[in-house]
Amino acid sequence: MIAGLRGTLQQRDPTGVVILTPGGVAYLVEVPLGTFERLPAEGQPVELVTELVVREDAWALYGFDRAVDRVIFKRLLGASGVGARLALAILSALGADRAVRAIRERDLAVLASVPGIGRKKAERIALELADRLDDLPAAGEGAMPPSSPASDAVRALVGLGFPATAAETAVRSAAEADAKLDTTGLIRRALAALRSN
Repeated sequence: MIAGLRGTLQQRDPTGVVILTPGGVAYLVEVPLGTFERLPAEGQPVELVTELVVREDAWALYGFDRAVDRVIFKRLLGASGVGARLALAILSALGADRAVRAIRERDLAVLASVPGIGRKKAERIALELADRLDDLPAAGEGAMPPSSPASDAVRALVGLGFPATAAETAVRSAAEADAKLDTTGLIRRALAALRSN
């Protein structure tokens, strides 16, 4: 199992990041939007905790800049009907803290706001995982955990009718082009890209 990677960030791309290790091996790693936003510039050192997901037809490596994010990712995979792509979508759309809180509190509206999750799947995730997240830290009681500009932009684009994967790819590209964009800026740039395709 590949539990972590340390090396140079060789490529930042909406489809995944490439990390070149000191031994000369480059790994393609898929990351949630929050981690993607916090990554350094290309050519800079980077360290991620990782989870290798093996399926019959493919092996995929998922990376996180916080160990707790990997733990949450693994717990999400334990819910029936939740694969690696959907678990990553939950972390991208909600962030780790907000996802934990939504599941614990059985906030079906928040869970169903994630692309690819309907009301029934939200109910199943909350039912299966609510008691399995008690040992994890969540955002402070009382205040709503902040969401990221990228995750807000993806939700807005999905709300406008764009497919979730296309919206996430467009937002990642916009964030890569200009890391200083706020939610509105990301939506505008992503919309322009989506409409030109």
